[in-house]
Amino acid sequence: MPTLPLPPSLVATLPGRYYTDPDLFRTEQERVFERMWFCAVRSSDLEKPGAFRTVQVGRESVLVTRSRTGALNAFLNVCRHRGARLCTEEQGQVRRTLRCPYHAWTYDLDGALIAAPDLARMPDFDRSAYGLVRVALREWLGYAWVCLADEPPSFEESVRAAAVERLGDSAAIDHYGTEGLALGKRITYDVRANWKLIVENFMECYHCATIHPELTDVLPEFAEGYAAQYYVGHGVEFGDEVQGFTVDGSAGFGTLPLVPPERDRRYYAVTVKPTVFVNLVPDHVILHRMFPLAEDRTVVECDWLYAPEVVASGADVSRSVELFHRVNVQDFEACERTQPAMASRAYRDGGVLVPTEHHIGIFHGWLREQLDADQPPFRRPA
Repeated sequence: MPTLPLPPSLVATLPGRYYTDPDLFRTEQERVFERMWFCAVRSSDLEKPGAFRTVQVGRESVLVTRSRTGALNAFLNVCRHRGARLCTEEQGQVRRTLRCPYHAWTYDLDGALIAAPDLARMPDFDRSAYGLVRVALREWLGYAWVCLADEPPSFEESVRAAAVERLGDSAAIDHYGTEGLALGKRITYDVRANWKLIVENFMECYHCATIHPELTDVLPEFAEGYAAQYYVGHGVEFGDEVQGFTVDGSAGFGTLPLVPPERDRRYYAVTVKPTVFVNLVPDHVILHRMFPLAEDRTVVECDWLYAPEVVASGADVSRSVELFHRVNVQDFEACERTQPAMASRAYRDGGVLVPTEHHIGIFHGWLREQLDADQPPFRRPA
């Protein structure tokens, strides 16, 4: 189809192949997910020594463990003997060691090889050279972030900076004390859509008046089409009659203790590239982690986090969970409706962004920069 020149009010999107091509998705795995910091697991999920979880990061299975000293470690989930998957379950608990189910090579929780059949017959074998391959790990907001790169990018400049870029203040996100909150609810969504469609959807609110009636009742400003992320430092104010960030606007829980008055009764959203969304409201935090598994499939884990005393008391959090659960379902259904059209001739050259969506163009530019590094898989259209 011929491409028409765009008026100044419109910005071109990525072409459709960026959402459907398996070769491009493999390039994203290598140049985005395997080079950047990736939010893997909530630290408190691994509460006791010996707890472990496996997560998919790009093309790799990554094993995160809690050691006997209480530290978190991350390794490639591959036995150094003949490459068997070391931990085959998504999560679990071991007593002291990790044992390969194939040939029984055994590692301690710090990744060192400590035993294997017939080692005594191999006096020249240096077991210290065959420990698990370690993956860089940092903790922030109560989550373990991992990076597969041999030389990880600066965590401060590539992860923490996202909060500064959005909120305009390096300390603003700290007011919510996310690392000290407790998990009130987790819902996992298996979305039949490309991960970028989910990111783009989260970043804009041009669709909010159309598909989010509950959200716009609580946050009337969203009905005007501008997303919170369109403005640096801006928080969307609750409606005049709204008491809390709940599905019916009823009262939630007490404001988190460090949230300042000027941030009360406001909603803030932060995108941490490539796959994390942080939603900040006065009495809880909602954090999405995306796990892109294919060019047309993304698993999203969404955590609702509350003050520890709220969770410990057994308080009913269903009304606040229900609000964003509905938003998630509405958004993911929209993304799934969009995914098939990415392969249509009508979208071969992409679509357009209206003025309230222009900031998505920055995300597209960032992605192109990542994919154009070294040998680009695709040339930009002339």
